[in-house]
Amino acid sequence: MTSAEFISPAQFEEFQIEGITEASVLNYFETLNAGDFEATAALFAIDGVMRPPFESDIVGTDAIAAYLKQEGQNIKAYPNTGIAETLENGDIQVQVTGKAQTSWCSVNVLWLFILNQQRQILYTRIKLLASPKELLSLRREK
Repeated sequence: MTSAEFISPAQFEEFQIEGITEASVLNYFETLNAGDFEATAALFAIDGVMRPPFESDIVGTDAIAAYLKQEGQNIKAYPNTGIAETLENGDIQVQVTGKAQTSWCSVNVLWLFILNQQRQILYTRIKLLASPKELLSLRREK
């Protein structure tokens, strides 16, 4: 069992996302904002994929945890509304819109999740909803 499995529904209060009841999606935001990146990664299937902005796919729970530990510090997600639908193969697609806040900016974001039938995250893409000019100003030099 992972620590993510012990989060009680009462802890979701700040992460009530209009239209979303999927526990793994709510837990994603809860653990991410708490800085518990191991628990966030544990919500993914073993070969789950995270696609952050400006990056290529990060595959596997270990790689996702390592990425979040490196890049996820001081980022807070503020999900607002979402929609969920069951796909033909039985997987669930969840789209959530909201904001992400860093120490130096705030930007509108769309999170796209694909959950398997066990409710593990197979795939998530984090898409910044900004103009091209805004996006250029957000991109960090490497």
